[in-house]
Amino acid sequence: MKNKRRSATVYIILTLVSLVMILPLWWMINTSLKDPTKVFTFQFIPHPFRWKNYLDVLDTTPFHLFYWNSIYIAVLTTLGVLLFASLAGYAFARMQFPGRNILFLCLLSTMMIPTEIITIPLFLLMRNLGLVDTHVPLIVIPMLGPAGVFGVFVMRQYFLAIPYELEEAAKMDGCSHIRIFFSIMLPLAKPALATLTIFTFLTSWNEFYEPLIYINSQELMTLPLALARFTDEVGTHWERLMSASVMATVPLLIVFFFAQKQFIEGISMTGGK
Repeated sequence: MKNKRRSATVYIILTLVSLVMILPLWWMINTSLKDPTKVFTFQFIPHPFRWKNYLDVLDTTPFHLFYWNSIYIAVLTTLGVLLFASLAGYAFARMQFPGRNILFLCLLSTMMIPTEIITIPLFLLMRNLGLVDTHVPLIVIPMLGPAGVFGVFVMRQYFLAIPYELEEAAKMDGCSHIRIFFSIMLPLAKPALATLTIFTFLTSWNEFYEPLIYINSQELMTLPLALARFTDEVGTHWERLMSASVMATVPLLIVFFFAQKQFIEGISMTGGK
C-alpha cells in the first residue's frame, strides 16, 4: 500500500508539472487560431477556428525562405559540431599526447568568456573576410564557439566511460585510431550523439543574437528574426506571431522525437552491451 500511495503521489505531481509545462504550448496554439479581435478573450477552444492566420503569415512574409534558412543552418551546424566534437572528444579521452589535460582545461575555460566580449572582434574579422550578410558566420562560429566546446566535453566524458578492453582488442587486431573511432567508438556513442544533436539543433534554431548582428538582407533572415517582424509601430500581431511560432516549433518536435529514440534503443553508458 505504501508503494502504491508513493507511486500515485509521484504520478499526481508529474501530471501537475506536465500541465504547467504544456500551458504555454496550449496558449500559443490557442492564440494562433483566434480572431484578431478575440486574442485577449479567454476561450479554452477557439470558436470558430481561424486557419486564415497561418495563410496570412505565408502571404505577408517570405516565410518559406526564413524556414529554409533556419533548417539548413541548423543542420549544417549540428553536423559540423557532431563531427569535430566527436573527433576532439576521442582524442582527449583515448589518445596520449603532451599537455593533453592542460589543453583541455584551456578549451573549457573559453566557455566562461561572455559572448558579448568577443562579438566585436568576431564581427570585424568576418567583415574583413567579406562574410557579413552571409550565413557562414552563423555556421562556423557555433562550431568553434561554446556549442563546439560543450560538444567536446560531452563526447570526451562519454568516451572515457567506454571500457578500454574494447580498444585494446581492436589494436590487437591491427586497427588504427581512425578505424577504432569510426567502427567501434562512434557506434557506441549514439546516446551521446543524440543528446548533442538535440542541444546543438535547438541552440542553432533559436539563435537570435548572432543573426541580428551578421544578417542585413531580408532573404537571408532566420526564423527568430522573422518572428520579430510581427511587431511594428502599431503593436504586435499576436495571432500571426503565434501562428508563425507554431510552424517554427514543428521541426524541434520532430528532431527531439527521433533523437530521443536513441536514448531508448542505444547501448548502456558502459558499452558492455
